[in-house]
Amino acid sequence: MTIPADQHPRWTMSAFREGVIATLPLMPGLFAFGMAFGTVAARKGFSLFDAEVMSAVVFAGVAQIIVVDAWPQHLTAATIFAAAVATFVICSRFLLIGASMRPLLGKLPAAQVYPFLHFLVEPPWLLAMRYQRNGGDDPGFLFGSAATCWVIWVVSVAPGFWLGSAADPYRFGFDMVVPAFFTVMLVSLWQGPRKSIGWAAGGAVAVAADILLGGFWYVLLGGLAGSIVGGLTDE
Repeated sequence: MTIPADQHPRWTMSAFREGVIATLPLMPGLFAFGMAFGTVAARKGFSLFDAEVMSAVVFAGVAQIIVVDAWPQHLTAATIFAAAVATFVICSRFLLIGASMRPLLGKLPAAQVYPFLHFLVEPPWLLAMRYQRNGGDDPGFLFGSAATCWVIWVVSVAPGFWLGSAADPYRFGFDMVVPAFFTVMLVSLWQGPRKSIGWAAGGAVAVAADILLGGFWYVLLGGLAGSIVGGLTDE
């Protein structure tokens, strides 16, 4: 039976505003993260327009930084393929992130859900997980948080680009922005030692993969190992 349009589950503006407000404390870290990409883009010879368009359209955070940092001087079919594979491997984490949002988004019409998934990244996902644990069930919270992250990401590229064009970004510790950002974000997911076994397993496999295989395989293998071990130890 087809559900009438007016009976589809809806998201509310009040929850949207709640998501925006919940994301504001993350603004300094998000802004520094976006600046880090702008700095890398400037060092690789991208124009500000190129960097801004990439951030708005791709919106892939650490994948953008890693791929642009390894950007070749001359594009060939091989380098384009390598960049595509690296992006796929790094962004494979979104398969798990998207699946975990099924309880919150699954009752919405597909026309609302699938276009939105472009904006689903780690900060709104983490905030939405905490929101659900506290009894929240309005998708508007996730939409508000994701929209805020996208705006901050796009706006912050320009200051980083100008800094990267004028000075050595490593003098300001920008190489530490990404690991510090994700380390801080983990705090909100802490649920005790047992729940953290998967974290430890994922971290150990990621380090081993980085040492033994190199490249970006540590992202995929660490994520898979952490997910499997986390699932097996889940009560």
